[in-house]
Amino acid sequence: MRDMPISTSSVSPIKDERVNQVLQRLNASRRFPGREAFGGPSGNDPEAFADYGFSIHPDQGELMYVLCRGMRATRVVDFATSIGMSALYLAAAMRDNGGGLVIGSELVASKAEIARQNLTEAGLAQYADIRIGDARQTLRDVGGPIDFALIDGWPLPDGPSLARTVVELIAPQLRVGGYILNDNAEPDFLEYIRDPANGFISITLPIKRGTELALKVS
Repeated sequence: MRDMPISTSSVSPIKDERVNQVLQRLNASRRFPGREAFGGPSGNDPEAFADYGFSIHPDQGELMYVLCRGMRATRVVDFATSIGMSALYLAAAMRDNGGGLVIGSELVASKAEIARQNLTEAGLAQYADIRIGDARQTLRDVGGPIDFALIDGWPLPDGPSLARTVVELIAPQLRVGGYILNDNAEPDFLEYIRDPANGFISITLPIKRGTELALKVS
C-alpha cells in the first residue's frame, strides 16, 4: 500500500467551500495498493480493493464541472462512482445549474455508502442517485436523455472491457451534443468512440495516462 499525493489547482471553479473541503479531504486521504496486488488471484476483483477509493484526478473533476456548467447539463452518468469524488464534481454542477441529477453506479456496496455520506457532507445528496450493482443493469435506463457521462470502470480479465460495454449501453441514451469522458483509455473503448459510424468525435487530453473526451455529433 502506498500514498500518492495529488496536486490541485490553486483556484477551483467550484466556489462552495463546503464542497471543496470534502474534495480536499478525499484527495489528502488517497491510498493505492502496490502493483503486486493486481497480479494475484484477486487482481480483477473489485471487492478485494474495497478499502481503496480509486478516484478521478482533480483536473478531470474540474473539467467535468466546467463542461457540465457550460452545457447546462441536468442528467449525467457517473461510472464507476467509487467513494464519490467524481459524483461530487458532477452534483455540484447540477446544483449550480439550478437542478439536475447524477446517476451513479458502483458495484461495491461499502463504497457506494461512503459516496452517499460524502455527498451528504457536501450538501449535495439531493442531486445524486447512487445505484449499487452491475452497471450493465443499473445504467440500462437512466430515465431520460443523458447530457454527460463519465466512464471509469473496473478492468476485466478477458472479453470486452466494462468501458466498451457501458459506452455501448450509454451511447443511445446520450443526446447529440453530449459528452463522454473516459479515464482509462481502454483500447476497445477507443475503437468504438473513434469509429465514425458510432457518431462521435474525440480528443485525447494530457491528464493522467490519457483522458479521452468524446462529443456525440450524430
